[in-house]
Amino acid sequence: MPASEARAEDIAARWSAVGLTPRVEQHAQLTSIEAEVPESFPAESWRDVLEAVVEADRFGLLANNLNGRTLWAVVRTTAPATGDVRGPGRQR
Repeated sequence: MPASEARAEDIAARWSAVGLTPRVEQHAQLTSIEAEVPESFPAESWRDVLEAVVEADRFGLLANNLNGRTLWAVVRTTAPATGDVRGPGRQR
């Protein structure tokens, strides 16, 4: 199993362990993991969520009045383009 696939599966498993229902999608250059976060999500579970997303290449939380809160993470399956190696805001 490629390391990127193992990282994505680990994130999804850790989110499941705290009661979220992750959706994992394979794409050409990345794997995305998303989960809806209910309003009643326990505050103490956020630490576990954050410890899991450090394995991702990118992550975030989308929150709005229409769709609630969606936690997302992305794991690259290919090497990043040269301009994106150092992360956002650090390109030459």
